[in-house]
Amino acid sequence: MNTFYLKKFKTTERSPRPPQLKQIAYSALGGLVAITAIGKLAQFSQMPLLMAPFGATCVLAFGVPDSPLAQPRNIVGGHFISAFIGLLCLQWLGAGWFSMAVGVSLAIGIMQLTGTTHPPAGANPLLVMMAKAKWSFLFSPVLAGALVLVLVALLFNNASKARRYPKYWF
Repeated sequence: MNTFYLKKFKTTERSPRPPQLKQIAYSALGGLVAITAIGKLAQFSQMPLLMAPFGATCVLAFGVPDSPLAQPRNIVGGHFISAFIGLLCLQWLGAGWFSMAVGVSLAIGIMQLTGTTHPPAGANPLLVMMAKAKWSFLFSPVLAGALVLVLVALLFNNASKARRYPKYWF
């Protein structure tokens, strides 16, 4: 194997230090509030609004709210675009492993192209195909849940003097 390639695995930087305990607790509480809000809204409305990628979205929105990947445009746009691509792939290619690979691949590329990269949304095509979702999935849980997450992130993150969210909208 090429030694040039192997040299890329050698690092000179150290892992960043974890945030202060107060910030960790605040981030964890934000995730609790956001998923509780979506869960209660789902219970009240009798609509399925919870999906696993929203847990990962909470990690970004509350754990690293300054990250470009955690901004409202990325959360809403990334989830919507990825789910839409998943639905197209499901319709045109079925729900097999190749369709899932194509869906994730296209989601990555189109999120990057549109400036809406949101890593948790990369799971949406898989979720769409495993659930054999209908087109209504795009609006509930995807769009409705993403909007609730952003609303909670706006209210919760800005309740702290140490945080300002979002860094940008568009």
